[in-house]
Amino acid sequence: MKGPDLCFLDQPGDLSDEDRRRYDRLGVPAEPFERVRYYAPLKADGVNLNTLRTHPDLVDSVEPLTWGLQEVLDFAEVLLNRDDIDAKADAFIDFLADRVVGREFDDGFGGRHRVQTFADLDRLFRAIFDGVEQSSRGDSWRTHHIATMRKVRNRLSNISTRCKGLVTDDGPSSDLPWGEFEDRAVYVIDVANVDPLGQDLVFARVVSILRERLERHDLGVEAVVVFVDELNKYAPGDGPETYVKKMLLDISERGRYLGLVLFGAEQFRSQVHRRVVGNAGTQLFGRMDMDELATPGYQVLSAATKIKLATLPVGDLMVRHPHFTQPIFVRFPKPPVLRGRDGVARFAPATDLPFEDAVVRQLVRLDRRVRANQVKDLIADRAEEDVRRALAAVRQQRSGDVFAAFRKVLGGRVAPEVPRERQAVPPLNPISDEPY
Repeated sequence: MKGPDLCFLDQPGDLSDEDRRRYDRLGVPAEPFERVRYYAPLKADGVNLNTLRTHPDLVDSVEPLTWGLQEVLDFAEVLLNRDDIDAKADAFIDFLADRVVGREFDDGFGGRHRVQTFADLDRLFRAIFDGVEQSSRGDSWRTHHIATMRKVRNRLSNISTRCKGLVTDDGPSSDLPWGEFEDRAVYVIDVANVDPLGQDLVFARVVSILRERLERHDLGVEAVVVFVDELNKYAPGDGPETYVKKMLLDISERGRYLGLVLFGAEQFRSQVHRRVVGNAGTQLFGRMDMDELATPGYQVLSAATKIKLATLPVGDLMVRHPHFTQPIFVRFPKPPVLRGRDGVARFAPATDLPFEDAVVRQLVRLDRRVRANQVKDLIADRAEEDVRRALAAVRQQRSGDVFAAFRKVLGGRVAPEVPRERQAVPPLNPISDEPY
């Protein structure tokens, strides 16, 4: 979605008496959603959330979303430039995913590695490059050319840089509750402020796992509705075949038998891929421009219907469905939730907190018993990288005593070594007063 459009689904909106009467006639409670789960990546500092839902009254309900090497490598096709990555690079990426990541691995030069994070992978690359250079084995390592390996290393490093906050270099990941989805709950992933590369990664990975788990019946629910705004951007009728586009085509064509339903919204239906449009069961049209209505996709509509579509008032829609031989015009009430721009005005986003205060806020969200002074004393003079890793580990553990778990993961403080006073070394022979 654009900006804060879905950031306040759990907050009531302003409804008129007429809107409430319409909801009563429909038998639908005029109330906001009761069960909404919010997820957002972190900012580059690794502790502040990258979302507009940062008001003190709302930020505690937002869960961090961070992924590491293991979560990202399976979707390298989304992130890497297909014009730049050839078959040799693809083969090496597959080698990393199948033989290296998450396993004990011998680099062939006497070193053993367990690659679980981007930092671990970079150390492995350095060890291999140094070993090849020192052993004078030529320009290859285990059938993979060094130039190909350097290319893959640069591209993977670029991912963690461009998507910093969503993709973590080191430390555990924080993911969606796979296998524990709740019935009639809404899960909002706020990626409005994320780099477009990261947005594609989020969509591709989330939808892929949804499809896989629905096939295995271990998602926690039997059906999922995926809502995608700006569908003409992600599934255009022309342009290159991207991973996201292939995913949307697959959902529209084979998602029904899995229980995976696509809800799409777009301003220009004529620019959406015809296979997505053709597989749409129900289509709703709002007020449209005559230039859009003049495109071939609207030839089935009569001239009178087109004129009415061009002059529809706000709140009116036209519905097309295979069960109805003629288009149906309906009027819908105003949504009972707080709209995005109204929510931002009522719950103004807070400024980023200093590092220590942001760590305290995340720990307090996990356990109200955590005291700010204890946390600040514990992390004083600690490296921020160590604090971020400990914080990510605690989020993953979900311990009953959050502060004790955080202190244990962070480890004991190493007292700096006090240098001993250096004593002057006496000369071997006393200095004589004799000038010669």
